[in-house]
Amino acid sequence: MTDTRQMTLEQLEEAIYSCTLCPLHQGRTKAVPGEGPLSADVMFIGEGPGFHEDRQGRPFVGAAGKFLEELLASIGLTREQVYIANVVKCRPPGNRDPLPNELSACEPYLERQIQLIKPKVIVTLGRFSMGRYFPGASISKIHGQPKRVGNYLVIPMFHPAAALHQPKWRPLVEADFKKLPHYIAEAGHFGDDAPPPQAQQLSLF
Repeated sequence: MTDTRQMTLEQLEEAIYSCTLCPLHQGRTKAVPGEGPLSADVMFIGEGPGFHEDRQGRPFVGAAGKFLEELLASIGLTREQVYIANVVKCRPPGNRDPLPNELSACEPYLERQIQLIKPKVIVTLGRFSMGRYFPGASISKIHGQPKRVGNYLVIPMFHPAAALHQPKWRPLVEADFKKLPHYIAEAGHFGDDAPPPQAQQLSLF
């Protein structure tokens, strides 16, 4: 297992590019570490790279990425102002759901990214990133409802792709995004040296 605890963001990215911790590396074109400034107030965590992300080595560059950029623009933000990552850094074959061993292999990378970015707000996009903080919860029931987890305000949201595939979700996604500026303003750092939040730290009810 790669020790990520003292890595800089640049070192972390290099480790991800060369990672062979799970079988996903065998089929990748490029690993997708994530991107954004160290100073980002908001961190978006998606699920995994798709076809276009695998080719370019960047997160959210397909249709879902364009929709995410539209959503950000609706609240006065650009993708250059936020940090975007995924729970797995290589594309699962055929865009299937990531497997438990794949999620576990990438977990230290994501934890270190959160430690380094220290966002005020973490937005989970889709059920696999949501499950990290809200195990067993239903996205249709808790979307847009923030919870304090460790030092972070975590907001579960539908994945942009879900709104593209099922138009009924689009108004909900847009409404949830409209609330983000308020949450960003209200959230703050609660100790720079605290460990990244873990799902088991959260008690939903």
